[in-house]
Amino acid sequence: MKEKLSILPTEPGCYMMLDQSGEVIYVGKAKNLKNRVSSYFRGAHNAKTEKLISEISDFNYIVTNSEQESLILEYNLIKKYAPLYNIRLIDDKSYPYLEITNEKDPMLVVSRYIEVDKTKTLFGPYPNSKSARETLKLLQRLYPLRRCNPVDSKPCLYYHMGLCLGPCAHEKVDYKPNIERITRFLKGDTKEVLNELEDRMKQASEDLEFERAVEYRDMILAVKDTTEKQIMTLNDYKDRDFISFAYNEDDMAIQILMMRQGRILDTHKNVISYMTDPYETFLTYIKNYYDKFLLPDELVFDQQIPLKELQMYFKNKVVVPKIGDKKKLVDLAHKNALEDLTHYYKLYRAKEEKLGEQIEALEQIFDKKISYIEVFDNAHLFGTAPISGMIVWKDYHFERKMYRKFHLKTTTNDDYQAMKEVLYRRYQRLLVEKQKLPDLICVDGGKGQVSAAYEVIQLFNLDIPILGLKKDKYHMLEGYVIQNEVTILDKKSPLYQFLGQLSEEVHRFTITFHQKTKNRKDYTSVLDNITGLGPTRKKKLLASFKSIDDIKNASTEDLRSIGLPDKVIKSIKEGIS
Repeated sequence: MKEKLSILPTEPGCYMMLDQSGEVIYVGKAKNLKNRVSSYFRGAHNAKTEKLISEISDFNYIVTNSEQESLILEYNLIKKYAPLYNIRLIDDKSYPYLEITNEKDPMLVVSRYIEVDKTKTLFGPYPNSKSARETLKLLQRLYPLRRCNPVDSKPCLYYHMGLCLGPCAHEKVDYKPNIERITRFLKGDTKEVLNELEDRMKQASEDLEFERAVEYRDMILAVKDTTEKQIMTLNDYKDRDFISFAYNEDDMAIQILMMRQGRILDTHKNVISYMTDPYETFLTYIKNYYDKFLLPDELVFDQQIPLKELQMYFKNKVVVPKIGDKKKLVDLAHKNALEDLTHYYKLYRAKEEKLGEQIEALEQIFDKKISYIEVFDNAHLFGTAPISGMIVWKDYHFERKMYRKFHLKTTTNDDYQAMKEVLYRRYQRLLVEKQKLPDLICVDGGKGQVSAAYEVIQLFNLDIPILGLKKDKYHMLEGYVIQNEVTILDKKSPLYQFLGQLSEEVHRFTITFHQKTKNRKDYTSVLDNITGLGPTRKKKLLASFKSIDDIKNASTEDLRSIGLPDKVIKSIKEGIS
């Protein structure tokens, strides 16, 4: 999680917090993704946020072009996933639209809809209700339609002020010119209006009418805020996927922004390795992907793949825009693919290279290739509950399916004997079953443990090197032991970092197993292992005698009196003597 946080972009976008099962439990937006997401994992928080943080196991994010877009996308994602911690936002409200009503005498109004009717003339949705209303007031001044609702029988004050076309004063009113102007304005053609407002603001300022100048300034800000292009939503309500990819010499990141009913609702992303042609790999991946799903109305690609090749796969579903909102959205998909590719390298490729350095340092010690390591650790508490744990590192990762637990028969507080026992049992079994042997054996301990391990390996005539993980007095790794030679490591060295991971993992696994074993032993009794003494007879014994000593001192007749047969009585006497 720390590494993933450290390479988050500083751009705006939306983030999704996931729990252990991969469910989205919270959706948020951010002006700066790195700062916002990182803030959850540092400093103090209120009780609700602390509860959320305690359930976060991972997170995903989508980069947007602006904070406004992230607000719209956040809304769409919340509606889709209904995250547990966004309950406050999941209600019957929606972001506002500017609507030209479908009537004989239309009005321009601010509307809210949970489900949008495709027959309505809507512009938006807009993230800022206040700005939408300010823009409504401006448009009602510049391009008035009808204001009275219902239509009055005689001209009203709005008509006399020039803020209404006056269906109450005329039999027929032509609304078409103003509807066209409103439509152009709300689709982004605001240059003419903004120029006029700026001229009026300057003139008012020169005339020392500062209140009026402030009013014009607020109008300009409202127009810019409200009419800023929000490409998270398109108003034709079609289902589309915006598809792009980015690649380097090793890997390819594929990004699909999923638009449903005109809104970006989700994303599909993946990073894959490819062998030959990246374009062929991309086409094969996309074809296989859409073989599993119903195709949307349009598949919008960027211009990396020739149109002819795309149409061979998807025919008339393919769109490759050169300008406009679709182009901006597919560019955004490409931007996210580049982001994923960069982060994949930082998180995984760079980590693999670092691990390669660590393994190379280990291989140089033994002058052999090492891809399979078994690591052993023992644990006991003053001789009680002795156990051993074994972990496996194989092919550049911990292979947890191969981890093993051992209950030891060694009863004395002898770590060397315990090491001999566990290694003998492990490698006798591997040899009998003809299983693959490790390239290296690591044992937790110093010269004594390494010598004990060598005795067992020589007994089986095996040629496997042994390395001891030497700890300091604080039980922290400080170096390694090979035969009788101790080497202290620089804590910043690649080899120290790798051996430290082995040491921590085997210690964690072994201690967890030991604690469970000890807890079971704490709740066991000498009566548990006596043949013929089941739960019913044990219950009778414990009800009739107060302690184990009382049972031990009881006569045969006393034991017969509670219904125990002579054979069981004999086992009890032998078992607790």
